[in-house]
Amino acid sequence: MDGWTADTAKSCRKQPYSAIFRRLDFRFEHVRFDIADHGCSKMRCCQVGRGYLDEKRVGLQRYWGEEVHFTQDQLQAIADALADTSEGLTGTEIGFLLQTCKIMDTDPAMTKRHRLYNAFAHEQNQSKERTRILAFIRKAMKPTRFARETARFEPMRANLNRALAFVGMSVDATGTLGSATRAGTLGEAERRARDLRADLLSRGVHPDVLSFCKEELLHDNYFHAVLEAVKSVADKVRRRTGLMDDGAALVDRAFSGSPPMLAINALRTKSEQDEQKGFSNLLKGTFGMFRNPAAHEAKINWTISKDDAEDLLSLVSLIHRRIDAATMPPRV
Repeated sequence: MDGWTADTAKSCRKQPYSAIFRRLDFRFEHVRFDIADHGCSKMRCCQVGRGYLDEKRVGLQRYWGEEVHFTQDQLQAIADALADTSEGLTGTEIGFLLQTCKIMDTDPAMTKRHRLYNAFAHEQNQSKERTRILAFIRKAMKPTRFARETARFEPMRANLNRALAFVGMSVDATGTLGSATRAGTLGEAERRARDLRADLLSRGVHPDVLSFCKEELLHDNYFHAVLEAVKSVADKVRRRTGLMDDGAALVDRAFSGSPPMLAINALRTKSEQDEQKGFSNLLKGTFGMFRNPAAHEAKINWTISKDDAEDLLSLVSLIHRRIDAATMPPRV
């Protein structure tokens, strides 16, 4: 510190205001520091407690080893999670949060993901730190924001935590942003994706299932790949029927009734009608296992082995094929 020693710091305390210590509460990113300001007029760094109070606040972060920037890839992953098409923030929410956090909305006319990434990148380039971006994440994930749409919180938190895992952070069930064990390298995820895809190809699984064998879903374990594959089944039923429901309500409206909106066979015999009911129950069980909002929190960290993932994805593949082949009986 250019010869700035503890003895030099002690000499500063002999100045008129040094006898009165005023405690200040600084919040640097997700770490809280309580430090003492003794009014040193030299505007240098004085030894206080564990370390040094720097005239530039980012200097304290660097001194303690705190990261002050996100990489481009990290920013992109965070923006993609927060602005996810189906489970992320709306355009209106993004605009409001950017304004609240005093982040310039550089490209409001662009798609949500690009808009948010560009705003984050511009902010970090200008400020040389990520403090306001972290403030955006905290405000976006406050549980009170989801009071009227509670089902949105957990899927959004899961998507965001997959991105934050690579920077050693996570948002807990209370919406608090904190430190976490940094996830493994993308190389591990790439290996998982490659091996899983190869095994599923040998099983002849449906192409719609293979699309979920990608790195960003496999950095932790296989749970998120299976979860997204199951969600794709509901998306397909909605596309085919025009319904907007989810879970058991979607299955009942699509596969029940006389005739149902989707029929997996001719429904002429008792056996065929029982098969239709059995398929409907299979769908409900699958959705209930992975998509039940009440149980979602406990399953975010549900560890699934590779063998279990392959069996579950093969089941999802069977469901996809039956839905593809299903007919829409004329409704009289």
